[in-house]
Amino acid sequence: MRKVEPYGVETLPQVYAAHSGPAASIDVPAAPAACRGALTERARLQWHLRDGGDPAALAEEFLAAHGLALHDLSRPATTRHDGTGVCGAAFYLSAAAGAHLAGAPTTAPEPAPTLPDLTVVVYGHHPTPADPAGRPASAWWLGEWTESWTRRQHADAVTSVRAAIGRGDVYQTNLVGHAAARYTGDPLPALSRLGALPGARYGGVLTGDGWAIGCASPETLIEVTDGQLITRPIKGTRPATAAGRAELLASAKERAEHVMIVDLERNDLARIARTGTGTVTVDDLFTVRRWCDLWQAESTVRAAAADGLGLADLLRATCPGGSVTGAPKRAALTQINALEPVGRGASMGALGWVAPGRVDLGLTIRTAAADGQHLHTWAGGGITWDSDPAAEVAEAAAKTAPIRATLAGR
Repeated sequence: MRKVEPYGVETLPQVYAAHSGPAASIDVPAAPAACRGALTERARLQWHLRDGGDPAALAEEFLAAHGLALHDLSRPATTRHDGTGVCGAAFYLSAAAGAHLAGAPTTAPEPAPTLPDLTVVVYGHHPTPADPAGRPASAWWLGEWTESWTRRQHADAVTSVRAAIGRGDVYQTNLVGHAAARYTGDPLPALSRLGALPGARYGGVLTGDGWAIGCASPETLIEVTDGQLITRPIKGTRPATAAGRAELLASAKERAEHVMIVDLERNDLARIARTGTGTVTVDDLFTVRRWCDLWQAESTVRAAAADGLGLADLLRATCPGGSVTGAPKRAALTQINALEPVGRGASMGALGWVAPGRVDLGLTIRTAAADGQHLHTWAGGGITWDSDPAAEVAEAAAKTAPIRATLAGR
């Protein structure tokens, strides 16, 4: 059913293996900064949808079996990390796995089927610091990007969503496009560069057997620290100019789109929050922050975790993230599956770090992935009744432009 790699087993291709194990720094998003140069892999779980089963339960069970019990996130960790033993784990869940948890269809073909739908990598510390030198860089070439749908097809999908809103099927649906480009050379340096982009709160990489993911996400899917739940949905985008900021703040369409997702996230957290008045709150509603050359609107939704909340139930309540699905979530996911020509792969899922008393997962927007032959990127946006198809196509292009330029080395 699932693939588990024991400590000490190296199965990665040479192009990826140079960036794994005790000879290189681990750069998983949200990993403790002080530990990144001293981490070594101890165990790995990889799972695909075709394997069957519940990925949330598998992840929680696997972590517990390797010294990371996350059965009750409502309480502070009873032990503090002292630099020895198990440190924590990288955690990755695909958008398709999130849709599976939500009971939604996942029939669109995946453009990078090598990528797993769940990866959990447990790390400990090795006694000596990692050697940061690595190996000499290989020649890097990245070809032209091929889109999975044309601009016309993307615009037509926007029109279809607007029609569904008019019928009352959904209030909002997030549409995402995909593109792939051939490459030669080692993709890890290119993917690693994404983490240095301005505003990349979840910058970093995760590698596996024949695949790698690079992330520059600014968005918190779910953070849990000492029993406090936080999500930071992002909705609303404009160019990072003075005029763009003013336009974003004044846009009734962007604010309505944003508030719908904030309400959805409040509902998601309410399902796993401690009961009582005022346990779910919204902080910093529609705060404008910068990512690369774009302004984006972000809010913070906070709650106290219900007693006994474990990792599996946390994932079932929050995945996939509402800002990349729409509302109602299940209806939006059904529409996404019908309209998008290919799967979302490494994008629109979850990637980050888990440890006792702590979960910090970014939503994998602004994310790229490599398989053996291609780099893959995804980008999109939320569609409402007021959406203009041409503007939505342009917004998706603006979001992916810094990612593609960085991957090319520009």
